[in-house]
Amino acid sequence: MELQKVEAIISKHHAQSSALIEVLLDVQEDFRYLPAEVLRLIAEKLKVPLSQVYYTATFYNAFSLKPKGKYCISVCLGTACQVGGGIKILEKFERDLGITRGGTTEDMLFSLDEVHCLGCCGLAPVANINKDVHGKLTLSKIPSVLKKYSQKVAEVEDAET
Repeated sequence: MELQKVEAIISKHHAQSSALIEVLLDVQEDFRYLPAEVLRLIAEKLKVPLSQVYYTATFYNAFSLKPKGKYCISVCLGTACQVGGGIKILEKFERDLGITRGGTTEDMLFSLDEVHCLGCCGLAPVANINKDVHGKLTLSKIPSVLKKYSQKVAEVEDAET
C-alpha cells in the first residue's frame, strides 16, 4: 500500500479535519476503495476519531471498504428505470460479467451495484459506468457497452508494451 500517496492527499487538504470527505474521495479515486490501514492513517493525520472516519466511510455509498473494479457499473432501479426494465438490465449485467450485484470481477475490471436513482429518468433504463451515462439501455446493447470498456483496457495495455 502506498501510504505516501495518502499522506500527499492529506497534505493537499492541509490536514484539516473539515476536509475528511474530500480526503476520502481522493483516496477512493486513487485506490478504488478505502483500506483499513489507510483509514487509520487518515484518522491519525486529521486528528479525527477513527470511529468518525469509519462512520463517514460507511455512511456514503460513494465509498467502499472492499476493492472495486476499474469500471464501476451502477444500474438504476428507481421507479422509471424499474418500469423500463431496470431489473432485467441488472440481471443481464450479472450474467454477462459472472458476478452478482455488489460484486467485482476476478480481473478487477468491473464492479456492479444497484442504485435507486441516477437522476436521469428521461433516459430510463439507465446505468452509469464511472462517470459515463448509458441511457435507453436494452438487453442487446449491454454486450457492446461492456466490450467498449474492455477494449479501453486492451488499448492501454498495448500502448504500454
